[in-house]
Amino acid sequence: MRCSCLRLLPLSRAVLGVRPSSKLVKSANSDEEGRSECPFLLRPSSLCYEDAGDCGNGQKTLVCCAMESTPGHSIKVVVRRTGLSAHVIRVWEKRYQAVVPARTTTNRRLYSDEDIARLQWLQQAVQAGHSIGRIAHLSTPELMKLVRAEQAAAPLAQRTTDEEDEKKDPGEFLERALVAVQGLDAVSLKEQLVRASIALSQQHLLEGVVQPLMERIGQMWQEGTLRVSDEHMASAVVRSFIGNIQASFQVSEAAPHVVATTPAGQLHEMGALLATVVATSEGWNSTFLGPNLPAEEIAGAAAQKGAKAVLLSIVYPGDDPHLGGELVKLRRLLGDDIALLAGGRAAQHYQLFLDQARAVTPANLSDLRDSLRLLRQETISAQG
Repeated sequence: MRCSCLRLLPLSRAVLGVRPSSKLVKSANSDEEGRSECPFLLRPSSLCYEDAGDCGNGQKTLVCCAMESTPGHSIKVVVRRTGLSAHVIRVWEKRYQAVVPARTTTNRRLYSDEDIARLQWLQQAVQAGHSIGRIAHLSTPELMKLVRAEQAAAPLAQRTTDEEDEKKDPGEFLERALVAVQGLDAVSLKEQLVRASIALSQQHLLEGVVQPLMERIGQMWQEGTLRVSDEHMASAVVRSFIGNIQASFQVSEAAPHVVATTPAGQLHEMGALLATVVATSEGWNSTFLGPNLPAEEIAGAAAQKGAKAVLLSIVYPGDDPHLGGELVKLRRLLGDDIALLAGGRAAQHYQLFLDQARAVTPANLSDLRDSLRLLRQETISAQG
């Protein structure tokens, strides 16, 4: 791949921290027009210029990878090119100022090629074990040097392939997150969740890290091995994290609606929040109603939204003498046309009443995903 432009644009200089005196130089490997080969090039529009270090092509004064500015790309394009989720990109932008995209007159973000390249280098550095909070301030050439140094230092046998990356164990992120919770370290907990969101697919993130994390926290709290302050801190961090994931989805207004909540007496909302995200990821317009709602309120909200399904999370307690009656009442109020799905670790204790309410009872988030996918297909087919 060759550099396709001989002029170093002012924007490229500013983004990459190159001094105004920097200029292109012609190496032994360059062609007649001064374009030179470089293994650092990301795209044909990359530029070679001096004063930033060793390019790796034998010219110690060269470094490459400044990219020509384009009118701008939407966040969907950035997600596709970098592999980062929209949530992670926004967190890096808002919390760490990793990139500063331009804005349209309607305040939509527009990312340049330079922004995309910078995010790619940041991603590689984070995957190498660096904290985003400690590297976000680095210039792009510094990030490039950092990543190349990591790659050079790693033995060939330890360099993971894309296939190996996909097999990363969610349990590692889970254990680090639990350590952060027990240490009342909100910053570290956020960092572990962001790292997990980079390394794992969204499904593995939710099912392998977030859900078991909250289950373990709930168990430890019930056993008295976790302070209330620890539980509250973790819940606040995870609630915000889930909310950001939810906001990153775009669903058609014509998609069917679903509402999620916990029934009266059930105060733990995290399961319903997770169910909301799963539903949104499966193409539903999802509304989280909050926890601890009586049957009348749930049915009223479902009718107001024109919902095709209601999702219930039943976590604690597992021996509420009034909940069974609430579940049966909810079915009566919903009628026969609205599906009822209920899950959570305490749901099995109310199975008799859930059966009477004709509720589908997914065993886990994966089952919920399958149930919602099938229900959505049936709903769309019925409408068509």
